[in-house]
Amino acid sequence: MLRTTARVANVALAGMLTGNEVGSRMTAHPALNELTAPAHVRAEQALTRRYGKVMPFFMSATLASFAPVLALERERTSARGLLGLAGLGSYGAMLAVTLRRNVPINERLLELDPDDPADQEEFRTLRARWDRLHTVRNALDVAGLVFTVVAAVGGEE
Repeated sequence: MLRTTARVANVALAGMLTGNEVGSRMTAHPALNELTAPAHVRAEQALTRRYGKVMPFFMSATLASFAPVLALERERTSARGLLGLAGLGSYGAMLAVTLRRNVPINERLLELDPDDPADQEEFRTLRARWDRLHTVRNALDVAGLVFTVVAAVGGEE
């Protein structure tokens, strides 16, 4: 029962994190592109502040949820164990991209003056770079989710 509970928690966190990331990439951020430059900067700043409070916990909890799953795995070199490690690796790589690339952009974004034309131009450059990185992060999230789900639902060897 403990292994099942750990797997359910792991899949639930991975699914929620991935769904949130894919949803923001496909809906929220593209919709903001339709706003005027000052409104777009303000909206992205508001999202960045909110995500900045929630996502560190959410990403960390997802990564941490792999620990009991992998610790309780009978055979770590089994297909299930290796798929779990691949899921952990995918989410770990996503977090590395986030911390090393996206977070510095987010920090700069929060410093911009939405009404300054020079800052609006910088924002467009930052936003394009952030979107490319977010696409990479989404690919890692989806891969991580697939590995995690297959590990969880795979039959006993």
